[in-house]
Amino acid sequence: MQNPAVDPPDAHEKGEYTFARLRYGGYTGWGSGWGTDANKSERQFIQGVRRLTRLHARSVETIIDVDSEDMYDSPWIYAVEVGSWELSGPQAKRLRDYLDRGGFLMVDDFHGTGEWQAFYESLHRVFPDRPVIELEDSNQIFHVIYNLDERFQVPGLQFVRSGRTYERDGYEPRWRAILDDRGRVQVAICHNMDLGDAWEWADLPYYPEKYASLAYRIGVNYIIYAMTH
Repeated sequence: MQNPAVDPPDAHEKGEYTFARLRYGGYTGWGSGWGTDANKSERQFIQGVRRLTRLHARSVETIIDVDSEDMYDSPWIYAVEVGSWELSGPQAKRLRDYLDRGGFLMVDDFHGTGEWQAFYESLHRVFPDRPVIELEDSNQIFHVIYNLDERFQVPGLQFVRSGRTYERDGYEPRWRAILDDRGRVQVAICHNMDLGDAWEWADLPYYPEKYASLAYRIGVNYIIYAMTH
């Protein structure tokens, strides 16, 4: 579901950080999976970045095509619903080049074993030589701004009506990653959770504050980590 927001007056003002959403799969319409929760999700998250950090964040997001040169201008890229993404060989090679040059990819909002397998098929084209690892609590990414030793599953809006924090068979949250040779996180994998929904519905009285707060802290940590490591 898309949730478009009106551009603010300072939409064209540049900043130190711009929220970059990855457009994948050859689909340009907002109705595709890559555009889920756009763009209210990122607009509200950006407001949080402005309040919680000294980072001069641009007030509007940008869309990055996996095939474009614009990808190299962003140190941090977010991809959503990657349980249905399909990267071609050339796209996987380009994404690998971006990440090996120091880029950072955060993936979110996919659930269960079936979506993991579909996600991993494309991820393996990007990194045929690197394993996916479980991030330990001691990893720097959980401590650059906020200490996030105590994390829990962040559900999407469906929690309000179902009372379930999980979707499909994604019962346990997984904080996974691909690391480079120096141990830097290149791909931060948020599996069995929906941080984008938590950003989008943080202003909804029925959505629990504890989930929105954790989602914001995770996103802030990932941005600062990407820009300093």
